[in-house]
Amino acid sequence: LAMSVAYTVAGVLAGLFGSNLQAAFQNPWILGSFALVFVALAFSMFGFYELQVPSSLQSKIADISGKQKSGSYVGVVIMGLLSALIVGPCVAPPLAGALIYIGQTGDAVLGGAALFALSIGMGLPLIIVGTLGGRVLPRAGAWMDNVKAVFGVLMLGIAIWLVSRILPDSVTLALWAILFITSGVYLGALESTTHPSYKTYHATRELTGHMEPVGKETTGWTRLWKALGLTLMFWGALMLIGVASGQGTPLQPLKGMASNAGATSSAQAAGLQFQRVSDLAALGRALSEAQAAGKPVMLDFYADWCVSCKEMEHNTFTDSAVQQAVAGAVLLQADVTRNSAEDKELLKRFGLIGPPAILFFGADGTERKASRLVGYKAPEFFAPHAQQALGS
Repeated sequence: LAMSVAYTVAGVLAGLFGSNLQAAFQNPWILGSFALVFVALAFSMFGFYELQVPSSLQSKIADISGKQKSGSYVGVVIMGLLSALIVGPCVAPPLAGALIYIGQTGDAVLGGAALFALSIGMGLPLIIVGTLGGRVLPRAGAWMDNVKAVFGVLMLGIAIWLVSRILPDSVTLALWAILFITSGVYLGALESTTHPSYKTYHATRELTGHMEPVGKETTGWTRLWKALGLTLMFWGALMLIGVASGQGTPLQPLKGMASNAGATSSAQAAGLQFQRVSDLAALGRALSEAQAAGKPVMLDFYADWCVSCKEMEHNTFTDSAVQQAVAGAVLLQADVTRNSAEDKELLKRFGLIGPPAILFFGADGTERKASRLVGYKAPEFFAPHAQQALGS
């Protein structure tokens, strides 16, 4: 429990500091640096090198821990706190990755809960092993390297997710395709089941405790890895086709390929046309013009690095029902990508932390605060809500 407290505090601090700094961190250089950190952590999980606290510092912490008296509750608590620092180097890539992700979200509750869950996951196996002894321990072997490789792939995925905020959708989709295809090859998608790879074969033997004859048709684990690898390669190939056809959604790489052939669908895919406002003065002028024309206003807070903003742009604003609901309104958009002083003033004026946020103004120029939306909203929800908020 003491170890869990140490990790939870770290998670809460990461969330709190992230809440204050996340907007400032959303620029290409910082996002690119964080992505490189995840790539470095991933290659560490792949076994190219090891990341750990300097041995001198580890020795000092170990000496302090060794001097604690056994048999007392206070000593056990101190041991738990110190073990978070001692064991930490062994899980440095996952822990560092979690802290960076939490800092990006700026959510202290999520940070505390995520690190608490991580520490519980680390502590429970120790309690089980201490209670039941070596009877429940799996055999150490090559399968443990495969587990590390899985975490390495996940970290590469986070790196791609980070840079997706600053790269074109087609480039991001190409990166996902490369990751999926490479992972499929690693899992043996291109290998014959009658000649399993050395790594897959021995990892299966170490994990299951029995040997499958080499040179004969294999079953079980080998077939499972091959099936998973083929699935990843197939989806990666679909992504490459999506890149070639101008698509950019990893979960729907072929979305829009058929519909783009029609003129109506092409016009719809263009989405809503917004009038950009760069500062409070420009916003004031646009609101005054709309009020003079007797039209309601929808104000969208947007940023290039905002993932939810892009979801709104690709999914919600391209929906025909949404376009019809806001057809009679003046559409304004405050682009706060640069996080400049003017951008901060716009956000502060309406008490917003960051995008995405949708504000609705009546024909009299007054905001309808009860109708304000924050975060991603699906078209099924957004269309009737906007229609009611704009009175159309």
